[in-house]
Amino acid sequence: MIHLENILKSYYLGKQELPVLKGISMDIFKNEYVALMGPSGSGKSTLMNILGCLDSPTGGKYILNGKDVSGMPDDDLAGVRNKDIGFVFQQFNLLPRLTAAENVALPLIYSGVSKKERIERAADVLGKVKLTDRMHHKPNELSGGQCQRVAIARALINDPAIILADEPTGNLDSKTSHEIMDILGKIHADGNTIILVTHEEDISHFAHRVIRLRDGMIESDEVNANPMMIPQMI
Repeated sequence: MIHLENILKSYYLGKQELPVLKGISMDIFKNEYVALMGPSGSGKSTLMNILGCLDSPTGGKYILNGKDVSGMPDDDLAGVRNKDIGFVFQQFNLLPRLTAAENVALPLIYSGVSKKERIERAADVLGKVKLTDRMHHKPNELSGGQCQRVAIARALINDPAIILADEPTGNLDSKTSHEIMDILGKIHADGNTIILVTHEEDISHFAHRVIRLRDGMIESDEVNANPMMIPQMI
């Protein structure tokens, strides 16, 4: 599903080149559950942005679902993001004046879906994260865990093949974090590919494969033979 070949990424401060990714090569297959880890400055967030087509590499090749997206123009990348990738962020990124259902339905606006169908589909996916009874609530009327569930529902609304989760439990307590990981586990079991960025070792244990970065390079890439399972909590 994802093929990276010698991915390079540099930023420039005046004429000074600041290399961040220094030759990343890897494959991620359909329905894998992968955790990206590394200390601050290791390049994991930059790599996540490239995987999510939010940024383009300076060099190398990125093949996503058989398409070379390495040098795609921004408009084409936006189409790929909306169709193939769902994003979950640490800060939730919900619009405060919209209800949970309206936040979830936002990506469908760009797909030209009618308002009636948008709300119907939003209600359906909110049911998958056990928030049907909160669909008309605004973010300030929801707990942190409920806001993250809304964000996960929004990521699922276009039925993407890949879910990219960037520190999805970073602002949550341990009990709520496990509830969110339980939901991501169910999404993975339904056939989605999940790529999780985390600095928390206990959260990485839910993934089936852990890729560690250091100084812009892959330090290790290991299969987790016994991914953590947690009891039904929601």
